[in-house]
Amino acid sequence: MSTPFPFTAVVGQDDLRLALLLNAVSPAVGGVLVRGEKGTAKSTAVRALSALMPAVDVVPGCRFSCDPASPDPACPDGPHAPGTAGQCRPARMVELPVGASEDRLVGALDIERALSEGVKAFEPGLLADAHRGILYVDEVNLLHDHLVDLLLDAAAMGASYVEREGVSVRHAARFLLVGTMNPEEGELRPQLLDRFGLTVEVAASREPEQRVEVVRRRLAYDADPDGFAARWAHEEAEVRARIVAARELLPSVRLGDGALRQIAATCAAFEVDGMRADIVMARTATALAAWAGRTDVLAEDVRQAALLALPHRRRRNPFDAPGLDEDKLDETLEEFSGDDDPDPDPDQGPDGPGGGGGDGGQPEPDDGPRGDDTGATPEAGENGQPQPSGAGEQSAVRAAEPFRTKVLSVPGIGEGAAGRRSRARTEHGRTTGARRPRGTLTKLHLAATVQAAAPHQRARGRSGPGLVVRRDDLRQATREGREGNLVLFVVDASGSMAARQRMSAVKGAVLSLLLDAYQRRDKVGLVTFRGSGADVALPPTSSVDAAAVRLESLPTGGRTPLSAGLLRAHDVLRVERLRDPARRPLVVLVTDGRATGGPEPVALAGRAARLFAAEGVASVVVDCESGPVRLGLAGQLAGELGGTAVTLDELRADSIAGLVRDVQGTSRRAA
Repeated sequence: MSTPFPFTAVVGQDDLRLALLLNAVSPAVGGVLVRGEKGTAKSTAVRALSALMPAVDVVPGCRFSCDPASPDPACPDGPHAPGTAGQCRPARMVELPVGASEDRLVGALDIERALSEGVKAFEPGLLADAHRGILYVDEVNLLHDHLVDLLLDAAAMGASYVEREGVSVRHAARFLLVGTMNPEEGELRPQLLDRFGLTVEVAASREPEQRVEVVRRRLAYDADPDGFAARWAHEEAEVRARIVAARELLPSVRLGDGALRQIAATCAAFEVDGMRADIVMARTATALAAWAGRTDVLAEDVRQAALLALPHRRRRNPFDAPGLDEDKLDETLEEFSGDDDPDPDPDQGPDGPGGGGGDGGQPEPDDGPRGDDTGATPEAGENGQPQPSGAGEQSAVRAAEPFRTKVLSVPGIGEGAAGRRSRARTEHGRTTGARRPRGTLTKLHLAATVQAAAPHQRARGRSGPGLVVRRDDLRQATREGREGNLVLFVVDASGSMAARQRMSAVKGAVLSLLLDAYQRRDKVGLVTFRGSGADVALPPTSSVDAAAVRLESLPTGGRTPLSAGLLRAHDVLRVERLRDPARRPLVVLVTDGRATGGPEPVALAGRAARLFAAEGVASVVVDCESGPVRLGLAGQLAGELGGTAVTLDELRADSIAGLVRDVQGTSRRAA
């Protein structure tokens, strides 16, 4: 893909270039997910592809871009007679905004006309516009899960289905799906990540000369956009012609048994789940051969396909970074090399820079010196009793293995962003009632609509079998589902928590709660307190990975300024309430309940806690006190907060000692 952007200025752009071209050759590969930091030309590369896509012939007047050579027999604008004269137009690139509604994506039915006239009055959505073109989703990790599900289902099936109360419409929706995301803003769920065929990682180059060239070309484009584009028109035409030739060659490419064995062995060696990886690798290797102008798949095609298709599929948990051990890949390919593949032609190979690219293996992080795990700071003895204060800072310790936690939820019913934690009124979920629609009707409550229209049938002159329905009769279904919350962790990192075995267990518990927050689509924040004050280690964000990194490097030691930690958390919630008022918070305070430092530390902590209770903020205290003698300070603090307390053992989902509990603070205050 020749574009005016100097791809060598961004690490990984050669792989991105190749991945986009392979999908242009064979959309069955399954699309591309582009991961990278901000300002790395992810969107620039995707938009450049639209100029290289071959033009398409469409049936004149068809809103669904039917191919006149083989029109869709189920097209809502059809049926179209085969052999209809076509109209040539450029392939479209359609952008899906993050805030789009479901009806904007898949289209909408006119329910009123469907009920009263019995016709399928359908307004196409973005999936119809993108048919036979490119569908681009910027910040795909911020898209609501139900929209991502619809999007990926359509991409997998090549069709979109719209159903409303027994009235359904189906139309073809085959497109090249490209998503871009910044991992710092949150990850995709693993099952959605797996649905993208290929993924590439990009990052800005640190070479000054390459960065200079980026700026030089951007300024040249700003000065004369038309002239700048004209300088690259010839090379773009050559790439476009090559894509057309590769598409024509693709059905003739042979994927031998040897290459298939290498694909299967590679997927097994890297322990990827399911069979989708094998299929994507096979399709990618075939497209690589067609792009190189060959009719046989070589071992080098399989290797490149693995580098593009496997890194995001071998993650064992959400906090693992994508990557692939290339030495292990080469060993596997060598072990299962077959004899039925032709000798590679040195003049032919997977064309385009990046043939040997990929993410590369990521070395395992060095644990570093751990010291004696039985050591304790002067402020906390082995029995958990208070010791003389003034302990110095301790080095960070590794978190214990995470575990599945009990569900902590906010009481009541909210109206926040869709998620999986607390009850909420949402567009998706079980129907709980009906109301008059505000604006466009999206979810018809059929029984309530019929009930509203029935008393007026005689007055409206009903004479036939149809029901006379007017706009005022329509009722919108109200639904109850789950929302994501803002889970604000307030972690005691003082000397009383600094015994290494104890802090390792505490970090393991918080890491477990972070994993739970990831799965439930929450925003998370992290406040820590120790020494003389409190810090916002991580402002509220959708990136649970970032919170896990900050937690892992958290040092401990010093006094316990509990009131400072609570007040800092209160400030964080106040600011976040202005930014996102619909998202309800859940404060998770991880402490043993001790408060030291300053005048009247216990009284100050109690007053700070009562601020949360007065505002109805849901809270839970994870009691980290250990030893045979326990003071019960965390339970007293939970009472001041108006929340509840759980021990580390009770936090486990499989704990016998604990019970499944929601946060009861607001309920008790209401009673």
